[in-house]
Amino acid sequence: MSYNKVDSRDVEPIGDGLRFLRDPLGCEKLGVTILDADPGWTGKEHDHGEDGQEEVYVLLDGSATVTVEGEDVQLESGEALRIPAEATRQIHNGDTESKFVLVGASGEE
Repeated sequence: MSYNKVDSRDVEPIGDGLRFLRDPLGCEKLGVTILDADPGWTGKEHDHGEDGQEEVYVLLDGSATVTVEGEDVQLESGEALRIPAEATRQIHNGDTESKFVLVGASGEE
């Protein structure tokens, strides 16, 4: 078989609504996560300087703020944000439930 398929709803959430799909999909160089964020949810501040992974956050529903290197970036439904590996980032969800697709990949070949 040349593809893998998974229903993200069947993946057990970790922590506060994070569904990591890398392993169930068998990804080798790409990480994909679904985040269902409750109102007022705040994620952990982090960066990926050590592993070189840049990320793209796509907000499917809701509104949120992502703090990147101390700058607040407002996101509305349908907007995407690319964050370089070395930049710190933290998601702050708005007043309603939000749904994100978080995608990350290493720049290494």
